[in-house]
Amino acid sequence: MPAHASDPSSALDDPLAREGAHLASSRTALRAMREDVKSLDIRDVTANWVNAAVLGAQIEERIRALADLAHTPLFFGRLDYLHRVGSDRAEGAEGERFYIGRRHVHDTEGDPMVVDWRAPVSQPFYRASKKDPLDVGLRRRFGYTGGELTAYEDEHLSDPTEAARTSKLLQAEIERPRVGPMRDIVATIQPEQDEIVRSGLGGTVCVQGGPGTGKTAVGLHRVAYLLYAHRERLARTGTLVIGPNKSFLHYIEQVLPALGELEVKQATVDDLVARVAQVEVRGTDEADAAIIKGDARMAEVLRRAIRSHVTMPTEPVMVMRGSRRWRIPAYELEETVRELLARDIRYGAAHDALPQRIAHAVLVRMEESGEAPDDRVQDAVARNPAVKAAVKAIWPAVDPAKLVLRLLSDADFLAEQARDILSAREQETIRWAKPARSVKSAKWSAADTVLIDEASDLVSRTHSLGHVVLDEAQDLSPMQYRAVGRRCTTGSATVLGDLAQGTTPWATANWPEALRHLGKADAVIEELTAGFRVPRDVIAYASLLLPVISPGLAPVSSVRESPGSLAVVPVEAAEKLPSAVVAACEDSLRHEGSTGLIAADARIPTLAAALTAAGHAYLAPGEETTADARLTLVPASLAKGLEYDYVVLDEPAAVVSAEPDERTGLRRLYVSLTRAVSGLTILHAEPLPGALGV
Repeated sequence: MPAHASDPSSALDDPLAREGAHLASSRTALRAMREDVKSLDIRDVTANWVNAAVLGAQIEERIRALADLAHTPLFFGRLDYLHRVGSDRAEGAEGERFYIGRRHVHDTEGDPMVVDWRAPVSQPFYRASKKDPLDVGLRRRFGYTGGELTAYEDEHLSDPTEAARTSKLLQAEIERPRVGPMRDIVATIQPEQDEIVRSGLGGTVCVQGGPGTGKTAVGLHRVAYLLYAHRERLARTGTLVIGPNKSFLHYIEQVLPALGELEVKQATVDDLVARVAQVEVRGTDEADAAIIKGDARMAEVLRRAIRSHVTMPTEPVMVMRGSRRWRIPAYELEETVRELLARDIRYGAAHDALPQRIAHAVLVRMEESGEAPDDRVQDAVARNPAVKAAVKAIWPAVDPAKLVLRLLSDADFLAEQARDILSAREQETIRWAKPARSVKSAKWSAADTVLIDEASDLVSRTHSLGHVVLDEAQDLSPMQYRAVGRRCTTGSATVLGDLAQGTTPWATANWPEALRHLGKADAVIEELTAGFRVPRDVIAYASLLLPVISPGLAPVSSVRESPGSLAVVPVEAAEKLPSAVVAACEDSLRHEGSTGLIAADARIPTLAAALTAAGHAYLAPGEETTADARLTLVPASLAKGLEYDYVVLDEPAAVVSAEPDERTGLRRLYVSLTRAVSGLTILHAEPLPGALGV
């Protein structure tokens, strides 16, 4: 399976030259497709300005999707099938070949020049093997330099005389230097990843994957696949990608547009609940308080608090209609209220239903007296001042933020609602020492806004999307899982995470429990253990921490041929550490690609000053690296999900000690150790923590 490089003297009878000609023709066809869309005249096919605006927006979106990105290969592979379509054969025709790319391209006759990677006919590109060729005679991979086709590599999958080998082009693509935002892996998806990517829309999938296993990319490519396979349904219901922070979302935001998907929204959990809570987060919680507020038991406390506003009626309702007076006795009102409580519908829905129930009882009496009222009369009775007053007294409206404010401020109210749920000490832990006077003046924490979100859903149902991708899920509290689950109650989810990288005090202990909180207990749990990003020596070193931070979790097995570079450098004095770190960054920057300097958050100002004094500019996490700006200064708290060709790690002991407990600190260190693609340099003046110091 040799790789064939380009030769400037190649003629058109050279395979690489022919493939280059097909690439040029495909680009011409793509431009023609785009021009066809731009030339559409919709004036005669729209009934009104609303239709014209909608159709115009759809056309603009289609034009953007058909853009030809100069440095993005239009196709990256080719399949030559052995047979025509058959009942037990892969799709294809004898002698026919398919070029596999990021989007579909056809010629003027409508024949495909490039087939979308998500199409069924493309699937064997990822799944076929010597053991199971899936009716593929030849699989060809292409190598590119700056958008130009420069090499190809063939696998004759149905030829028993050709031994199976590791693709050199595949390895080169995996190990290509990281400059700029996260890129798609559409050319390098592995069989076990492809199974997850192409899993159906109806079910939720949870992916446990260690550093460098591609779980984030798998989740994003699954969104792209689902949008291809279920375009109309998801266009109606919507899709959402949820990440841990804005830096992470900025890093991944170009992946889906590169695959032709432009409309997928991104948000953090804090963003989602803030939109509902409509309060400003100005406070923080101690770890103990945040853990209790994030506990799933708080859902029942809030449910009780909401329902505590319901008061059983003690007086009848008297409704005047003309000269007649209609009386609904208290016992009948109580029966209606208890029925609504037993149905356990949303508090707001029951609040809206109660006046209609009372009005219906009045209409029954009217009919019994010989009158013939209709729906208009019932609506009028429901708006009667006596009925409205009764509803206000029995089932008053509840403001979710005011409810949570009262819970956290009023010791007696909290004690009543949390009886037999939270201990007296737990109640004291979450209660504000100084009660706020109003919702606006309160110093709300992020955990408080999740409580408001829960209360809001108890009042009125949260809108559900068609599919949600939840990345770095291991850091969510049970109440945060519930908040995300509310966004996909009628849809499905892709949950991505690594238990060993849980760095919050409330980090996920196991996936089945987390999925129950999400409302997706029947989700399929998949595990990715093949590592494609982190070099062998680096992941082996980081995995020394696994027995302490996540006992029983399988370590990542790197498939990288390059062992990578790993250097652990002791520095004799703490005051010399900043200059040693700067020197290590300078060494890393002599290599091609990006460099990330990771340090405990408290040490960032010191290192920033050292870099500036040495004349080195640096980026913040999430800012795009370029050929001229390749050094990023990364607080350890923001390192999760990011990757750099070379990583310089400052003082591991400081990373550990910055966390509230040793296990969380070691997990934060594990994250920091596994951000490197090519090389890792560790500098320390203090003893190395945990198993790393053995």
